[in-house]
Amino acid sequence: MSKAIGHRSARRATARASTLVSRAADRTLPEGMPRRAFLGSMTAALAAPWIVPASVLGRAGAAPPSERITIALIGCGGMGRANLSGFLRKPTVQAVAVCDPDRSRREEAKQQVESYYAGQAGRSGGRFTGCADYNDFRDLLARDDIDVVIVGSPDHWHALHVSHAARAGKDIYGEKPLSLTVREGRAMSDAVHRSARVFQTGSQQRSDARFRQACELVRNGRLGRLHRIVCGLPAGETTGNHAAQPVPDGFDYDLWLGPAPSEPYCPERTHYVFRHLLDYSGGKLTDWGAHHIDIAQWAMGTMETGPVRVEGKGEFPADGLWNAAVQYDIACTYDNGVEMLVTSRAPNGVRFEGDEGWLFVTRGAIDAGPKSILLETIAPNEDRLFVSNDHHQNFLDCVRSRRQPIAPIEQAHRSITIAHLGNISMRLGRPLRWDPASERFVDDSGANAMLGRPMRAPWNLEGSVKA
Repeated sequence: MSKAIGHRSARRATARASTLVSRAADRTLPEGMPRRAFLGSMTAALAAPWIVPASVLGRAGAAPPSERITIALIGCGGMGRANLSGFLRKPTVQAVAVCDPDRSRREEAKQQVESYYAGQAGRSGGRFTGCADYNDFRDLLARDDIDVVIVGSPDHWHALHVSHAARAGKDIYGEKPLSLTVREGRAMSDAVHRSARVFQTGSQQRSDARFRQACELVRNGRLGRLHRIVCGLPAGETTGNHAAQPVPDGFDYDLWLGPAPSEPYCPERTHYVFRHLLDYSGGKLTDWGAHHIDIAQWAMGTMETGPVRVEGKGEFPADGLWNAAVQYDIACTYDNGVEMLVTSRAPNGVRFEGDEGWLFVTRGAIDAGPKSILLETIAPNEDRLFVSNDHHQNFLDCVRSRRQPIAPIEQAHRSITIAHLGNISMRLGRPLRWDPASERFVDDSGANAMLGRPMRAPWNLEGSVKA
């Protein structure tokens, strides 16, 4: 266990255990025993916590409170709750809080946590309580008993949630795509490193054996000299024009918008489909580019740099609310001569082409020509990649060891930057020269102005967590 977690756990263990014992009294008071007598017996037991059953503390078979990593969720949508579910199954984790400006979503996440722990403790009816819910993420981050936050909010919130969490001393599991803009990604990575936080990006393909095998084969020359990569991503989607509607009860829509421009509410603007609007995301190019561009970077060993030239051509909706590209072809050139095409017109996955063969990898499948490439083994003295077979567990292990996880923030920033560059090139309608060292376009003030965007007042990246 890290010293930081150990110290925080020591300070809060007795208080948390006492609270749980009190709740246990309310639910499991032996027949005929006064509540005060029961609490007295349990308080005495706290003096020797190694003999207190985990079921009394709220989780049968779980680690004692002093050794658990406490975790909270910001953003209770699909991926946020999927990650929450993955962490709930880890015996060393205790989920203690959820946050979302949509009351119905955060209540569903709260119920998810409490029903899980009720089931673990053998209680019927989901009567376990102990997960707090918040509308404003700053109230959640003000708690000093939270070790880790999961950031599952929409893309336009990532920079603020991550930067605030880092300054609050929390380790972070952050969903992809990492950022809304290049400058926000840089600010996020810098904030995490300044605060010495552990950050795992939700680029779970790095914890998939097929993708790791593909990258090791490419890195170790099994395709000969690499000259071309094709990242096939899904096409975008369109919709019509939608009239403004009343904001649903319990939805703090102004807080959901946060740093984005003020716009009238309609369902087609929020929640899952926000990714089709450039105010909140970068379309399917950033949604899936965060995965497959990252694998291309991993295979080339260019995880902390990028291409030197980008030319994007795309088709944008002619009408309707959604305005992200529906078709796109992003040609990237690296200084070593490798060309990478990021396109909506190729099979979903990553294809590597070299002088001596090709290799294609996607979720659930890997293929190569010749087939013998897949039978190649990587010797111990060759370039071996870090092995992770469980993305969530790798993060938890690194929270304790303080080592860098398999998908660290700087590498996530560099990968999603390429998708951002493609969007900028498409919108400007011209090729661009890029300097990955300075993270600026070469002699192009117009393009450089698009590397970031203003945040709606009062939001800014320099603000502090609310007291």
